[in-house]
Amino acid sequence: MKKSGERIPTKVLREIFPNKLKRSLASERVYTQLKQMILSGRLKKGQRLMRGEIVKSLNVSEVVVSRAFSQLKKDGLVIIKGRVGSFVA
Repeated sequence: MKKSGERIPTKVLREIFPNKLKRSLASERVYTQLKQMILSGRLKKGQRLMRGEIVKSLNVSEVVVSRAFSQLKKDGLVIIKGRVGSFVA
C-alpha cells in the first residue's frame, strides 16, 4: 500500500484513466503555452483569443482550450465575456 502523499506513477494512471489523463495533460499544455505567451508580451492586453484558431494551431479539442481558458481566468490572465469572446486581461 502506498504511503499518504506518495505519487502514483503516470503509467499506472494512464492504464486506469487513459482518456481523462490525455485531456488533462493537453489542457495543461495549452494553459502553459498561452500563459507564457501572455506573460512574455506576445499576446497583448485586450487582445482577443480566438478559440477556433487555437484549436487548429495546437491540434486540440474545444474542451481542452475551454479548460485552459478557465484556468487562465482563475489566474487573472484572461477575461471571458459570454457571447463576446475571451481577451487577455
